[in-house]
Amino acid sequence: MVARRLVHVLPDKPMVLDVGCGAGGMSVALVEALSARGGGTVVLIDAVPELLDAATSAARSAATYETDTTTATVRVRPVLADLAAERPVEIAGPAQLVWASNVVHHLPDQRAAVLGLIEAVAPGGWLALAEGGLDGKFLPFDLGIGEPGLQDRLAAARAQWFLRMRENTEGSVRMHGGWNLVLADAGLVDVTAFTYLVDHPAPPKQAVRDWAVNRLKWHVDVAGDLLHPADRRTVRQLLDPQDPAFLGLRDDVFLLIADTVYLGRKP
Repeated sequence: MVARRLVHVLPDKPMVLDVGCGAGGMSVALVEALSARGGGTVVLIDAVPELLDAATSAARSAATYETDTTTATVRVRPVLADLAAERPVEIAGPAQLVWASNVVHHLPDQRAAVLGLIEAVAPGGWLALAEGGLDGKFLPFDLGIGEPGLQDRLAAARAQWFLRMRENTEGSVRMHGGWNLVLADAGLVDVTAFTYLVDHPAPPKQAVRDWAVNRLKWHVDVAGDLLHPADRRTVRQLLDPQDPAFLGLRDDVFLLIADTVYLGRKP
């Protein structure tokens, strides 16, 4: 849905940059959206070779779209690059769409990073920045173990971790104001935003349970030390496949996320 919405306004056979593509979830969606409207090029950019390889494989497998009347091919080009040290325009630009999801907030100077992304946008093209929204929820309020409300305390610990991460990033520069102001101040026009839901209610499919397990592990990895010891004990139970409370077997796990995409057009 998001990829189709983004490519709908692009010219025929456009170039699209997927900046910080990760394992390629959005890469595949962009390839499929371009295939459905006649083709184009998707450039995948990431600093982690294993993730870039996974994204490239997934995107190329989706690069040919066939119906009874048409076959459209999308070219997929991987680029190994670190945005903290390299400029996207020199890597792959100019592009009719630059997509960056949850990438910019990891870079020391977020405003400078946005300017770097805009350099790679062709005149008349679009920057789509997926940043912010609402934290994903996946736990019922009372799990039957530990103190109720663990989800909220996980969110609070994550917020503290984020501040700590920004403070400990070498060369970190505070960004005052919201992302829409950053895009407008950088010279983009028609700045707007939309939010979309990812909603998989309980009872879940196993893929949702697996996602919840991995998400809880991530919380522990980045902010486990910020949790109360009692909550850490609860988390250990939830992540223990031998425990009756194991998330991977629960029917009350769900997935609800609201992600926001900020858009701006280069004059």
